[in-house]
Amino acid sequence: MTITFTLDPAVTPDLRDGLLDLWVDVSNEGGAVGFVAPVEREVIRPELVKYFAAMAEGGTRLLVGHDEGGRVAAAAFFTFNTRRVVAHWVWLYTVMVHPSHQGRGYGRDLLAAASDAARTFEGTEAIRLSCRGGLGLERFYGSCGYKEVGRIPGAIRVAPGDDRDDVIMLLPLV
Repeated sequence: MTITFTLDPAVTPDLRDGLLDLWVDVSNEGGAVGFVAPVEREVIRPELVKYFAAMAEGGTRLLVGHDEGGRVAAAAFFTFNTRRVVAHWVWLYTVMVHPSHQGRGYGRDLLAAASDAARTFEGTEAIRLSCRGGLGLERFYGSCGYKEVGRIPGAIRVAPGDDRDDVIMLLPLV
């Protein structure tokens, strides 16, 4: 199977529903994308709507991957900095690959497509993201060229008594 990536796709009801389903499925399989399982569509929907509003305002861009069946299989959101002193790098948020596609290299494909896309953003020299510690994500991102540049101990509260580090990663593009 292959995955096809599109930057800034038209937001249609099918895309909206596909992104929402992806986010729910990733969250409910333990993915570190802002929610803790179990979670339902109606809990995640307001966060997706915030992304769409930011996209409409031009401060956020969407990269989405579709599988051969046309289903949303992967996604990530770029967010631009509004302050000039940090405008030379972008944030990559909510990096997701559907659990049914895990182990097929789609995560690496998504990050490669993200770096390719970011290189087309005028003045962008790096991608910054943060990830939840304790899941091995920093090793995965590291294997894709990202470097750990910071760590805030216990900044992410998954549950009472279960605090995780917020790991800050950077991928230089130049």
